[in-house]
Amino acid sequence: MTANSAEKDTGQDVERDRGEDLEHDQGNDLGGDRDTDQSQDQRVRRRAAALGAARTLHRSPLHLSLTERFSAIAAAAPEVVGADDPTDVYGDGVVATLEVEVAGLLGKEAAAFFPTGTMAQQVALRCWAGRTGNATVALHPLAHPELHEGGALPAVSGLRTVHPTHDPRLPTADEVRDHGEPFGTLMLELPLRDAGFVLPTWEELTEVVAAARERDAVVHFDGARLWECTTHFGRPLAEIAGLADSVYVSFYKSLEGLSGAVLAGPRTLVDEARVWRHRYGGQLFQQFPTAVSALLGLKHALPRLPEYVAHARVVAEALREGLTAAGVPWSRVHPERPHTHQFQVWLPYATDVLDEAALGQAEETKTMLFGRWFSDGPPGLSVTEVTVGDAGLDWTADDVKEAVAEFVRRLPG
Repeated sequence: MTANSAEKDTGQDVERDRGEDLEHDQGNDLGGDRDTDQSQDQRVRRRAAALGAARTLHRSPLHLSLTERFSAIAAAAPEVVGADDPTDVYGDGVVATLEVEVAGLLGKEAAAFFPTGTMAQQVALRCWAGRTGNATVALHPLAHPELHEGGALPAVSGLRTVHPTHDPRLPTADEVRDHGEPFGTLMLELPLRDAGFVLPTWEELTEVVAAARERDAVVHFDGARLWECTTHFGRPLAEIAGLADSVYVSFYKSLEGLSGAVLAGPRTLVDEARVWRHRYGGQLFQQFPTAVSALLGLKHALPRLPEYVAHARVVAEALREGLTAAGVPWSRVHPERPHTHQFQVWLPYATDVLDEAALGQAEETKTMLFGRWFSDGPPGLSVTEVTVGDAGLDWTADDVKEAVAEFVRRLPG
């Protein structure tokens, strides 16, 4: 069970972005075109509940005030920039430093900073289309460009997409090898967020890449969340990224930066991407706050992600056991053993019922177990995304089960 792909056909794909991938940060509800006045009221409640929660699995920086956020970045900035470093202008200072550091982490020749991942990825795919002579991109129908970019690949970049599989997982080598028409680029989203943050095995991934190369296609990784994939694959970032011809990574998701992304790959590709970045309007005058926050994320958040992934597996098992013990008629934690520090929970109740139970629990007990729920699957089922971060490391399995019991107590019998 995955996101409702019918929305793509109705032109409502932008709405499902939920405020450009805000991860449902344990109560965050800060975006989305489908919000009504009533949901605005819920936003206020949800933010207050998140700020007032003594216990939560993930404490999002998005709940901080503007002054708190800027003050925290300014206070920590000397850890990653010199006291007398000049202000960055058009990427000639700290932005360039960030590009070099990320290129090194990913084992690539060069990297270019972009204000958004959407822009970075569209530029990468159109550059590869020009180089391969084939404007067709093979990707999953649940991939970010298909669900969350308003049909930008064909509308803006003149690209066409095909889908080697519709199953809620990455394609297999046979599906790539046997696809019925040629494509110039295979794009793999690692992990595939809307299917439940799922990843293939390392062996499966290497076989898929090899199958694409057999077809003379290049391989691009949508690595918005590549940072947290090392635990599942048992490989360092450079080895994972080394499978692909190019890779894009994000700074505001797992690394909790302000925004921004990097496209990394061969120097000739990155040089061309810089030209297209300017054409797309992405050559901003000053981006030093974003770059500083990204460098801080690389220094502080990146090393802790394996710890979060490991504990997410403890939390997921406890959630599953707690829901069963509480007598919920049907429930699913997906994947059963999370591939990253994020996963889905599915329950057979309406979203408004689950939202009210989650908010009531947070407001009355100061424990926030779940964030916002969505009806993205079959009728009668709702889904939420769970993120385990630093705040969640304090939760024992028993803590999770106790919170589940309290949550279920608030649901109709």
